[in-house]
Amino acid sequence: MCILNTRLLPLRNDRAQLRAMIGDDAAAYAAGTADPLVRRYAHLPEPAYTEASVAALIDGEIRHGLERGDLAVLTIADPETDRFAGSLVLFDIADEEAEVGFWLHPHGRGKGLAADALELAAEFARRSGLLRLTARTLPENEASQRVLERCGYIRGDRTRTVTPSGAEALAVHYSRDLG
Repeated sequence: MCILNTRLLPLRNDRAQLRAMIGDDAAAYAAGTADPLVRRYAHLPEPAYTEASVAALIDGEIRHGLERGDLAVLTIADPETDRFAGSLVLFDIADEEAEVGFWLHPHGRGKGLAADALELAAEFARRSGLLRLTARTLPENEASQRVLERCGYIRGDRTRTVTPSGAEALAVHYSRDLG
């Protein structure tokens, strides 16, 4: 099993920074998860988030996942201000591949942050020894599909799948080779 090399973090480019989550991100993360588009498409593991619950996750499961190198729940931030703009997660790491998921806070949309964060995630994964990233999205989530395709992900089959929230849904699968 490949282990993520968290010493590579933070990573940045002109429009985005990908870094470990910190306590100061908790309020913005919780607020972002209440956004109707995030609620509809992100399929987050918890039904609702508060600043306190996110702070506990950051200090617990999120930190432990990074320490083990088998789960990376990261912050997408503005590279100039370090302001929280969304979250990107690398999970289900096995056999030199991982799944990537992402969502943006409403104030982070329309700036190219998702595409730039996905490029940083690909760099992080590749430099950690992964050979492939996969992603899933709902068929009606055309914005995420456009971002994935712009970043070199290849559209695969539509299948029924269990989402991170535990719900069953029809999903469009994507993959990107990192070699």
